[in-house]
Amino acid sequence: MNCAISGEVPEEPVISTKSGLLFERRLIERHISDNGKCPVTGEPLTIEDIVPIKAGKIIKPKTLHTASIPGMLGTFQNEWDGLMLTNFALEQQLHTARQELSHALYQHDSACRVIARLKKERDEARQLLAEVERHIPAAPEAVTANANLSNGKRAAGDDDLVPDAKKLRPGISAEIITELTDCNAALSQKRKKRQIPQTLASIDALERFTQLSSHPLHKTNKPGICSMDILHSKDLIATGGVDATAVLFDRPSGQILSTLTGHSKKVTSVKFVGDADLVLTASADKTVRIWRDSGDGDYACGHTLNDHSAEVRAVTVHPTNKYFVSASLDSTWCFYDLSSGLCLAQVSEVSGKVDYTAAAFHPDGLILGTGTSQSVVKIWDVKSQANVAKFDGHTGEVTAISFSENGYFLATAAEDGVRLWDLRKLRNFKSFLSADANSVEFDPSGSYLGIAASDIRVYQTASVKAEWNLVKTLPDLSGTGKATCVKFGQDAQYVAVGSMDRNLRIFGLPGNEKANADEDSAQES
Repeated sequence: MNCAISGEVPEEPVISTKSGLLFERRLIERHISDNGKCPVTGEPLTIEDIVPIKAGKIIKPKTLHTASIPGMLGTFQNEWDGLMLTNFALEQQLHTARQELSHALYQHDSACRVIARLKKERDEARQLLAEVERHIPAAPEAVTANANLSNGKRAAGDDDLVPDAKKLRPGISAEIITELTDCNAALSQKRKKRQIPQTLASIDALERFTQLSSHPLHKTNKPGICSMDILHSKDLIATGGVDATAVLFDRPSGQILSTLTGHSKKVTSVKFVGDADLVLTASADKTVRIWRDSGDGDYACGHTLNDHSAEVRAVTVHPTNKYFVSASLDSTWCFYDLSSGLCLAQVSEVSGKVDYTAAAFHPDGLILGTGTSQSVVKIWDVKSQANVAKFDGHTGEVTAISFSENGYFLATAAEDGVRLWDLRKLRNFKSFLSADANSVEFDPSGSYLGIAASDIRVYQTASVKAEWNLVKTLPDLSGTGKATCVKFGQDAQYVAVGSMDRNLRIFGLPGNEKANADEDSAQES
């Protein structure tokens, strides 16, 4: 008898007590474990319902198709055919997978094109919005004008109107980026042909520098000069004081041209804008002010910028003289359009609380350097507003930063002294130990480096591997033991120093002051 499942004679025959059918033991047990019922009748069936039966040993005859060579060839042929069918099925699956992959790649490419188009439309919309903001109708302009009456002091009740307009951040448009890039290319090309001016003060001359004059510019009840800048083309010096004023001083004549009043707290930074009659001031009162010469030497506040929520420590002007940056203790720096006073971008620190204490543009204008109270110096790409490098190593607050004219070196001042950084290899290559360094400045030619601390030191610049020699040490004659700022005059013919008293001090060659004044008078005539 044959197995009801396989149709062959079973080797271990068993019989179902329910249906009486004969099965191969291993087959029926597997079927019961999988299905729990009879494979023929479909009735419920368990292992206990099958009974083994005794039978003699059965010798299976060889199958006829493998008993001869033709039969074996037929078997091989069948196996080959099966293999070919399987291979064909795999090729069909591969073709289908390739089609699906091609479709997915096409969808990804389409999505990328859509995203690029949307980004372009977004940038165009931002640009149009910025243009609209720059050409606000007469009513808002009148509000701004009225708000800036009385030397920049806003009228009561207008504070809610102007700041709201300033909160718009249209971003740095593609046109501005192109302008910055063109400026960078022009300045880089010009720098390759740069030559040290023949009128540059020599080392021998610097060694003989002594104090030529001292000028009391600020109030006696709140002494202290916090910041300084020099307009070399006109030999004007601007100082920002603890007394909340900025003073414009004509060095050849020794006269004060104008006193800029309007800030309510100390003026932390002051900058001239190119050769234009514009001055920028930043203050601890959280504002930045743009001052314009009204024509008679009296400067009036044209814009008061309230985009920061904490003390503004630094302002720096872009080489185009059309844009500037302010840095604040509120963990942001702002990029402004100078003509409109519009904040185009406000860059926040995403890594936590960072207080910006210093800022300066690279001579080519595409890099911005910032110092922080957390002892870190950060380098930014102006076009993308991305932090591209970070310098650690200082102790205490970074008080000042200055780029060399050749664009290769960065000098930073902090409580532990001054460090020099190689911008090509992004590393510190030299340090000058000086407690509480308050200011550091390269001269316009990049030949000398000035450091203001408990005294004023002038070094001759050199390469990364060469020694930077100390040329002259000038004493702090203020009696406060703290020189706060140092600047070089045109061709390093003099050094201007501000301290924590109210006096501006000029150091130079004895007898040179009168010669320079006569030369300036001749040029004016």
